[in-house]
Amino acid sequence: MAKTVSYGRQKKYDRLFDIGNFIFLTVVAIVTVYPFLNVLAISLNDSIDTVRGGIHIWPREFTLDNYREIFKYDNLITGFINSATRTVIGTILGVLSSAMVAFTLSRADFQGRKVISTIIVLTMYFSGGLIPGYMLIRDLGMINTYWVYIIPGIVNAFNIIIVRSFMDGLPYSLQESAKIDGANDFTIFWKIIMPLCKPVLATVALFVAVGQWNSWYDTYLFNSQNPALTTLQYELMKILQNTNMGATDPNAMKGLSKDQMAQFVSPESIKMAITIVTVVPILIVYPFVQKHFVQGMTIGAVKS
Repeated sequence: MAKTVSYGRQKKYDRLFDIGNFIFLTVVAIVTVYPFLNVLAISLNDSIDTVRGGIHIWPREFTLDNYREIFKYDNLITGFINSATRTVIGTILGVLSSAMVAFTLSRADFQGRKVISTIIVLTMYFSGGLIPGYMLIRDLGMINTYWVYIIPGIVNAFNIIIVRSFMDGLPYSLQESAKIDGANDFTIFWKIIMPLCKPVLATVALFVAVGQWNSWYDTYLFNSQNPALTTLQYELMKILQNTNMGATDPNAMKGLSKDQMAQFVSPESIKMAITIVTVVPILIVYPFVQKHFVQGMTIGAVKS
């Protein structure tokens, strides 16, 4: 009888836990999704009407004019092409270089791996600074060149550590068996290690791709004088800077016609449209790497 009561009480606690867990996760989902829906609604709302406020998850005056306005700016298409190409090239080379360095450091027979690993980790805490970095890029002749987007960030210490941690968990006997069969180091790396590292490589690829896609400061520092090498984020940043901030108060626009208001209104909707334009490509790519990304983020969480 006591066991029956205890079992019924435990089942009741489990049910209460499930209800509480559902409520908590629902709140987290709302808090997570609402900002994006709010930005999307404002981006699809009339720019002048947005100043009144009160827009939540549905546009009050639906329009696509904000997106049309964005693509009227010069160099936006050029910036999109440059951002897309630097993302693809930078991601491929960044993942490949990080994997090669990590493979070398994960080898038990590599004598200097502890020293080199320490040096790599130190670069995460100390850097030369902005001015020495600019002077280095200048002395390398990469000012106003496309490769300034690729070469400086081709090797990342954080990505190397992530990939190496994953490779350390792979059985070293696989490499020994391959050596016995006559495989060289390149064959071991390319045909054995790389296929097993798909989860961590997908994780690193997402990190690198997001960083490349969102980067604009390198364009500002090194290629701002060359319109042909502009990037989408840099062009959108210039649009934000050129935004008229003078009439954000609705009371200041009383008595003005709609044409007059259009000259003074702070286009908050355009800003939100810019945000959507920058986010959508990443949202399109993420579902394809989500499975591997989740696996890669749990590296080291379970030890056998």
